[in-house]
Amino acid sequence: MKIVRFEDAAGASKPGILTDAGVVDVSAVAADLDAFHPQRLMEVLIDNFEQLRPGLEAAVAAGPALPLDSVKLRAPLPRPSKILCCIGNYWEHAQLERDPRNLNMFLKSPEAIIGPGDTVRLPAWTDPYTYQHEAELALVFKGPAKDVSQTDWKNAVFGYTLMIDVSAREKARSTWRQGSWMGKSFDTFAPMGPCIVTADEITEPNSIHIQFWNDGQLRHDYNTDDMEHRVPELVEFATGIMTMNSGDVLSCGTNHEGLGNLQDGETCVIEGEGIGSFSITVSDPLKRKWERGIYKGENTTSRGS
Repeated sequence: MKIVRFEDAAGASKPGILTDAGVVDVSAVAADLDAFHPQRLMEVLIDNFEQLRPGLEAAVAAGPALPLDSVKLRAPLPRPSKILCCIGNYWEHAQLERDPRNLNMFLKSPEAIIGPGDTVRLPAWTDPYTYQHEAELALVFKGPAKDVSQTDWKNAVFGYTLMIDVSAREKARSTWRQGSWMGKSFDTFAPMGPCIVTADEITEPNSIHIQFWNDGQLRHDYNTDDMEHRVPELVEFATGIMTMNSGDVLSCGTNHEGLGNLQDGETCVIEGEGIGSFSITVSDPLKRKWERGIYKGENTTSRGS
């Protein structure tokens, strides 16, 4: 089942189910949930999904489906309490002949989240060298999940979504931001969507084809079977450090061979097999210009994020 959050013609935020025919409004099924904030509504829906499933399935069968062009999809999880992001986590370049890197992650600001059709707004800072896209599979947790073993990882994962980890890359490594992940957390730097696909729909998260286009140019084009540390290990690692609550997100990293620059006026599309696709646009108040295409600089061969 593909769960979405959408705005109707009147601008009201509602939960829905994405189907081939469009979006089915399931707000009546969720009407009794004790939640008023959109994020809280999605969390309670996750917690009560199995009880709600028959009603959701009946609503989908009864319809009608609203055409996609008549609604606006929003980020399915507008403000999770945590966004964890893997550092690297994909085999690439010469690393194929080496041992895997140590698994590591960083926290990204939930304020960075935007949804389908929204705009990544590059900050008016003159010192970062460039801003780049990282197309990623993301896990959506059902919690509270703490100290979950690799053998039990499925108990902690509610479903999957897509996230673009927009990242500031600095040419100069001598600034105070060296070694910091703050360049990942500018507002609008976490486009997410188009839906949450429930875990029963994807039997193997380490076999998903991820693609990303910038103004029609294919950049990211990889399969999640190339993860250095696979999904069960990611769940064990994250929950061994902190409690992951319902609606929390863990983005699984990206293959850096597809990195490219983002700049003013571009339209980008991310697609994940079995999940769907969505587009975002890019706006830069300084109208800067960088190299187009797949980036060939130092970041593609580094073992960083």
